[in-house]
Amino acid sequence: MQLHRKNPFVLAALIVANLFAAATVRAQSRTQAPSAPGPIRLIVDASQAPQKILHTHMQIPVQPGPLTLYYPQWIPGEHMPDGPIIEVAGLKFSAAGKAIPWRRDLVEMFAFHLDIPPGVTSLDADFDFLLAAASSGFSAGASATAWLDVLSWNQVLLYPKGYAARDISFQPSLRLPAGWKFGTALPGARQNGDTIDFDPVALTTLVDSPVLAGRFFRVIQLTPGQNPPHEMDIAADSAAALAMTPDTEAHFRRLVAETGALFGVRHYRDYHFLLTLSDDVAHFGLEHHESSDDRTPERSLIDDSARIQFAGLLPHEFVHSWNGKYRRPAGLATPDYQQPMKDDLLWVYEGLTEYLGNVLTARSGLLTVEQSREALAFLVATYEHRPGRDWRPLQDTADAAPFLYDSTFDWSNWRRGTDFYEEGELLWLDVDATLRRLTKNQKSVNDFCRSFHGGPGGEPALKTYTFEDVVATLNTLAPNDWAAFLRARLDSVSTKTPVEAVENSGWKLVYNERLNDIEVNAEVVTKHLDLDFSLGMSVGEDGAIGDVIYGGAAYVAGLGPGMKIAAVNGRQFSPETLTEAIDSARSATEPIQLIVANGAQMRTYSIDYHGGRVFPHLERIDDAAHPDYLDDILRPLAQ
Repeated sequence: MQLHRKNPFVLAALIVANLFAAATVRAQSRTQAPSAPGPIRLIVDASQAPQKILHTHMQIPVQPGPLTLYYPQWIPGEHMPDGPIIEVAGLKFSAAGKAIPWRRDLVEMFAFHLDIPPGVTSLDADFDFLLAAASSGFSAGASATAWLDVLSWNQVLLYPKGYAARDISFQPSLRLPAGWKFGTALPGARQNGDTIDFDPVALTTLVDSPVLAGRFFRVIQLTPGQNPPHEMDIAADSAAALAMTPDTEAHFRRLVAETGALFGVRHYRDYHFLLTLSDDVAHFGLEHHESSDDRTPERSLIDDSARIQFAGLLPHEFVHSWNGKYRRPAGLATPDYQQPMKDDLLWVYEGLTEYLGNVLTARSGLLTVEQSREALAFLVATYEHRPGRDWRPLQDTADAAPFLYDSTFDWSNWRRGTDFYEEGELLWLDVDATLRRLTKNQKSVNDFCRSFHGGPGGEPALKTYTFEDVVATLNTLAPNDWAAFLRARLDSVSTKTPVEAVENSGWKLVYNERLNDIEVNAEVVTKHLDLDFSLGMSVGEDGAIGDVIYGGAAYVAGLGPGMKIAAVNGRQFSPETLTEAIDSARSATEPIQLIVANGAQMRTYSIDYHGGRVFPHLERIDDAAHPDYLDDILRPLAQ
């Protein structure tokens, strides 16, 4: 249900004949919060973005007396309090040319307190936002280069305490470096030279509408002549990086068609894929209702290995327009950006999105069906080698998301990380296969999406849900004890979900010496050897050990993350010498000998492993009890 404020005049008209009720309404109206001030004028100067600095000027309607202004803390889609307040500098307030002092709250550290003098009705606020962040993380990470910038509005504004974000109006303006082009879902753009003015919008819409700008820019209309329109706005660090092939463009057009066939309705006026191609920005995807902020390496559209590696990113973020923006867990639908979010349903918000995104990647042809099977095999094998599942249930990976998002790669198999994405995907594959089994393949997650994510469409809207709503929708499709089904997989440890999900879809996981193309492709892109299924560790091309599987062969030998391999069986380390040693050990009895640096200390480690390097694949279960649901799941829906 879309959120609306109640109108006290309508209520009063309905009960005007009842004097007691009318008096009650008048009494209630006197205690209502005043209307939010607005519109707040927000002027952002990004002309020095290549210099890694933005300038903000705000004009805020105020009244005399105490005033508290917030800097956004909990950022939608990031599921944690990571608003980059540390990058705010030069903060000053004034009115009629006179400075107004401020002080930070000692408990609410994202809050600033002021005392507005008598007679003042407009407050000027000025500050800079520093773009010198590391090239990691989410939107607070590096977002500008010499040739492009991604503006996240939450980083360059303050807003008054005491009002719901949807009730606060902003009138934004943006100045870009000379000659740069831009793309955004923010409505009403009017450009005059290098300055763009936008229509007044609610704060929720503003924060949900980033701007991508750059010198090397390309716009591709994916659905010309259709309503609603869809476009790709692409900024890159070079003109060459924009040269997407016609085949790849056709797959993105197919993606739009496949989402229409899957959901049956669109909850937006238009949609913008904001794609940043750069090696010098943080790489991630962040969902918005009418756009997505997708940041990938510079050659992602023109290099085959990079294209395969990022194939599922845009489908994932696009799905979020329905699953995350339109349908959102009640605990994530907070009234402003200071209230803590409750992440317990991220296995739906992110897990179902991961599942649908990868299904749509296959249906749209961004990956072939065979590549999608190989990716699924790699995923299942990864979770078979995740001993952290023996102590931390899947539910806790969602509950603990605010700090697991910041966890490091080392020991991730034992600590666990944001596994509600990938294991959540396997959970929803199990749900899909179970729906198909219970209904003789007449109902599936396709039907769940049309039911759960349906509605009038045409405009951005918000409809919250609970665990019980998910269960109720599943029961309309196939009566079952879905609550018990889900809770067993969410709350238990060492669940069989990874293997069970793929076997229920008609396939089984096998290991052999044949290369898994998706795994090998990932090694090429990340420049890391994935030896989880043999020695039980990952190793960089320079010999640096990344993760070590708790209880695996490397762990038993005494190796740990952060160590660095210098030599293998008496030869200088290289990825080739290590893989050759693993293969040679098949027919040998001696352990593999590694000389390893641990800080300034060097010593020899012996790994007693003789199984060779193996790779995961899916193999069809050829019996009547296991219908091939997986091929049905990956088959395109759009005509």
